Amino acid sequence: MDKEYQNRITYTKDLINKADYIVIGAGAGLSASAGIQYGGQRFTDNFAPFIEKYGLTDMYTSGFYSFPAEEERWAYWAKHISLNRYEVGPTKLYENLLQLVKKANYFVITTNVDSQFELADFPPENIFEVQGNYGNLQCAKGCHHSLYDNKLLVNEMIANMENCRIPSNLVPQCPECGGKMDPHLRINPYFVQNEAWNKSNDAYDCFIDESKGKNLLLLEFGVGFNTPGIIRYPFEQMT
Repeated sequence: MDKEYQNRITYTKDLINKADYIVIGAGAGLSASAGIQYGGQRFTDNFAPFIEKYGLTDMYTSGFYSFPAEEERWAYWAKHISLNRYEVGPTKLYENLLQLVKKANYFVITTNVDSQFELADFPPENIFEVQGNYGNLQCAKGCHHSLYDNKLLVNEMIANMENCRIPSNLVPQCPECGGKMDPHLRINPYFVQNEAWNKSNDAYDCFIDESKGKNLLLLEFGVGFNTPGIIRYPFEQMT
């Protein structure tokens, strides 16, 4: 191993051991490093029928594709959610990260929506998933703040999918307004910030307030410029 790189690892380990507070800021690059890539062979291996039918190029941009019908849109999203939330399981990278900080006073803020921190046994009360979670559905217009676990429905969609379509009776409808539903992701202005979201936000803010004037370590992993105002810029300002 390169000596300079080894020195940086040793230095970082020392910072972790001495920190009073640790904040982990995690973006898409962390999950990509764990093997959860949204493009390349992982995409082509799992979405060949969708690629052929719609010309999709990757999982990220496909989330904004205008499908002709709800039966087709939910066929895509069922596969997307199943692959990235329910099939992947805990990854070694996230489990290793927990081992580094588990004895410390830490908190996680992440733009990732794949539950990898929770799957790796990070306590849910120490995680703020700012952009939502693949495991839930919400009213597409945010007419109310309830979220709905989607695991059973997604599995049923996958089992009954044909030619990139699901049966019409499996298309989710809002139980309040009867309208469309969406995955609970911040993809438009109707993203639901419910009581649990606000509680996590408050817990993160309290953690940051408590760390002021103390030995605070910010660990930023895989954060780009898609939504830099959530982690990158605040971390820079705190530094």
